[in-house]
Amino acid sequence: MDIIKTLENQQLNANAPKINVGDTVRVYFKVIEGNKERVQAYEGIVIAKKHGGLRETFTVRRISSGIGVERSFPIHSPKIEKVDVVRRGAVRKAKLYYLRSRTGKAAKVKEQI
Repeated sequence: MDIIKTLENQQLNANAPKINVGDTVRVYFKVIEGNKERVQAYEGIVIAKKHGGLRETFTVRRISSGIGVERSFPIHSPKIEKVDVVRRGAVRKAKLYYLRSRTGKAAKVKEQI
């Protein structure tokens, strides 16, 4: 086996979240401010998943004070404490970039039953 793949497999997070595009998630990640460390929550809709293995990331979009904010998180990062799935979304696309141009009720994703 390749040396790089061996090293990457050792660093994979066994508790990686099982999330899909369209899910509304709450991500708890560690923030360092000065010499203090705290956990901050970020809740929004998963609009994209990219790559695979150790480099896998997911992008979460939320509306903050009427402005759309997106943030990408590495799935296997040690800074992510946990990811809670608030609700499952029923979508038919792999990337939900069309939500960027929508506002209000048009920006909603149907819930999976």
